[in-house]
Amino acid sequence: MVTDHRAVRPVAARTDYLLAAFAFAVCMIGTTLPTPLYGLYQERIGFSELTVTVVFTVYAFGVIGVLLLVGNVSDTVGRRPVLLCGLVFAACSAVAFLAADSVPLLCLGRLLSGLSAGLFTGTATAYVLELAPPRHQGRAGFVTTAANMGGLGCGPLLSGLLAQYAPHPLVLPFAVHLVLIAASFGLLLVLPETVAGARPLHTARPDRPDLPPEVRQVFVPAGIAAFAGFSLLGLFTSVSPAFLAEGLNIHNRAVVGLIVFVTFLASTLGQLLVPRLGTARAVPLGCLVLIAGLALLASSLAWATLPPLVLAALVGGAGQGMGLRGAVGEVAAASPAEHRGGALSALFVVAYFGISIPVIGVGLLAAPLGLADAGLVFAACMALLAAASGAYLLHRASTDA
Repeated sequence: MVTDHRAVRPVAARTDYLLAAFAFAVCMIGTTLPTPLYGLYQERIGFSELTVTVVFTVYAFGVIGVLLLVGNVSDTVGRRPVLLCGLVFAACSAVAFLAADSVPLLCLGRLLSGLSAGLFTGTATAYVLELAPPRHQGRAGFVTTAANMGGLGCGPLLSGLLAQYAPHPLVLPFAVHLVLIAASFGLLLVLPETVAGARPLHTARPDRPDLPPEVRQVFVPAGIAAFAGFSLLGLFTSVSPAFLAEGLNIHNRAVVGLIVFVTFLASTLGQLLVPRLGTARAVPLGCLVLIAGLALLASSLAWATLPPLVLAALVGGAGQGMGLRGAVGEVAAASPAEHRGGALSALFVVAYFGISIPVIGVGLLAAPLGLADAGLVFAACMALLAAASGAYLLHRASTDA
């Protein structure tokens, strides 16, 4: 007897998808919560800027590991068990940061956070869409984007405000997050499952992402665009606190959190433009906007001024959002239905390498060159990648016309 594992739409309350989106946002908040706090950990433990970038990128390798091994597991064991496991990892991450008195504990906290994000990103997106009533499908697409990128943006904003204006800056942000995780766990327990015939969790098996031949032509430029865009997010969430402190003499952690929040907010708004532009135009246009954002970032680094950095967050974030959603749309459209999940998982693997490898490169260059010059090298390299991706897609569009 063959069991049908296709998703079915349960008879659900009209707000169920919003409750699932809340849990999605709570998980993503935890992944960026430490961003304004790295300076405090440096004072407490004592480590270099290179160590900050390494601690930060451990998160990306956690996400990549999950995407490579169990990216599609919720299709067989159900959405809720995977999301509940993600919240457990998120809670363990918060506990690790609460106890962090060494670099290994910081790395452990980031790794656990990456595992939680890897379990949530694709599964929660599918769950929100499946829970939404048919007439709310368009709204549900926006809600998933807002929960994902909005959660990422709210993490540093929350911790920055609490660390700057409340007591116990290395305790209170994670205590608040644990409360939010507990509330999300309770919500998921009462929400319905959307996968018919879901098997027990212990039956889950590793399933590597699959890239069918017909998607490979579009995958390369889409992957390059995603890589460049995520590298910009990585720089803002890992290195910008140190640049604000060292280069601009800004030590207010709420300001650090606000600038990172603006980056993710702009990314959300950029993604909302894609349906009007179409995915084919969104990626090259997103690359162009991303290059403008990188140019603004370079001017801020070169002349040590704040306004171009804020503009870089706005413009670069919007370009990243346009490029990412366009890349996802292009890869999804080119993929056969039975391989779509694997192809998209492969795209996000490339994207998360973008949030790690260039950031480590900046950390390595910061010692011999200084943080500002290392950032300039980074901006130039990412601008070249974005230009290459955009030019290839424009050429491909002109030859196909």
